[in-house]
Amino acid sequence: MGVLQNKTALVTGGTSGIGLAAARRLAEEGAHVFVTGRSQQRLDEAVAQIGLGATGVVSDVSNFADIDVVVEAIEAHGHELDVVFTNAGGGEFALISDVTVEHYLDTFNRNVGGTLFTVQKVLPLLNRGASIVLAGSTAPSKGMPAFGIYAASKAAVRSLGRTMAAELVDRGIRVNVLVPGPVETPGLTGLAPAGGESELLAEMAASVPMKRVGHVDEIASAVAFLASDASSFMTGSELFVDGGEVQV
Repeated sequence: MGVLQNKTALVTGGTSGIGLAAARRLAEEGAHVFVTGRSQQRLDEAVAQIGLGATGVVSDVSNFADIDVVVEAIEAHGHELDVVFTNAGGGEFALISDVTVEHYLDTFNRNVGGTLFTVQKVLPLLNRGASIVLAGSTAPSKGMPAFGIYAASKAAVRSLGRTMAAELVDRGIRVNVLVPGPVETPGLTGLAPAGGESELLAEMAASVPMKRVGHVDEIASAVAFLASDASSFMTGSELFVDGGEVQV
């Protein structure tokens, strides 16, 4: 029996990388998992990998009306929610001198708006004792050139996590922020110029005391921990899974 037997989970941005690994792990632990993604084809492929009755819903969290479609799909299956992992998001490099309005709005809509309105709209579905896991980042803990807007958006997510934890504690709902270090994912390697993926990963590994980048399954294990009763005395916390990147 898994630690999430008979539970229902939602993972946004679950078609690749950390989101896919987390959805797979939650399903292995016994949860029925709803996953979202922007591409039907990639979503179908992800659902096939997750197996165990996973349900895919086409949704773009930066299009806030799409989140209503996710809620409707969960309700149509007769489910309430026990776990929410707001994984969808991302960002691109841009020096402060080069930031455009479009870059700013896209980054904040994905990371802040997507997180805020996903949680807001699933609130009626959350069971007592539910766990919300917000995707954070090590970027706000450092001064990373060309990543200022992304870092600011993730700092906002951290702040929202504290507020949500305070507002939902009386419902027995826990809210924690998971902070991965550099992890080899399509999202990370996609930041590199063509042919520069290995160099980027090597640079990232050099900044980590453990001298390597993380694996998606390591982050998925942390998601499962925060989703389960093993973390029952944690709320409002920020859990770093970063190889010591900003701790040592």
